[in-house]
Amino acid sequence: MSQYKTYAMSFAKLYPCYSNKLAKKNRTSDELKQVIFWLTGYDTKGLHEKLDESVSVEEFFSSAPKMNPNRKKINGTICGVRIEEIKEPLMQESRYLDKLVDELARGKPLSVVLRD
Repeated sequence: MSQYKTYAMSFAKLYPCYSNKLAKKNRTSDELKQVIFWLTGYDTKGLHEKLDESVSVEEFFSSAPKMNPNRKKINGTICGVRIEEIKEPLMQESRYLDKLVDELARGKPLSVVLRD
């Protein structure tokens, strides 16, 4: 594992943060799930299993059924860093999710956020 402490954090602890951020902007938990499903290939059952198991962020992304190839279309900055320039693969995957959640919170339509 890398030096990043966030990799060891439970995804189940991170998920409510995303959900709360979106709720404050009148977005739904269903929209959050759709973003996660699109990015990782998880379905409802798979996501709930990972949340119940309290898997780490690293395990959540490394055991994802199928990362969406269109995720490479996600660009821009998150925390002042250009996503497309991140060299660490796991950090880039987690930042993709951060960026998608940010775009939803800013009011972008789900159809735009999901780059299909």
